[in-house]
Amino acid sequence: MALNPNDVSRIALLARLELQPSEQAAMLVQLNGFFDIVERMRAVDTTGVAPLYTPLSAVQDVALRLRDDAVTEVVEREVNQRSAPAVEAGFFLVPRVIE
Repeated sequence: MALNPNDVSRIALLARLELQPSEQAAMLVQLNGFFDIVERMRAVDTTGVAPLYTPLSAVQDVALRLRDDAVTEVVEREVNQRSAPAVEAGFFLVPRVIE
């Protein structure tokens, strides 16, 4: 998937970037280089390859350091909602924005 100068202009507009023509040309080269790498990665057959949770697990056994799933904080809903302009049944009320 090769981008053209119009694509770079549109990306710059969406990102609210003001690019000079020389910067646009350089960005076009960089973006196309990035997409070339992505296409090469997509071409690799990864069927049967398990995802890694860390790159180190490909070369050595890594023990997961997981903590117990335990409650560590007290829920203080009423205290947290005191400053809210409107609350009902434990929920923050907000103005309707979509009709």
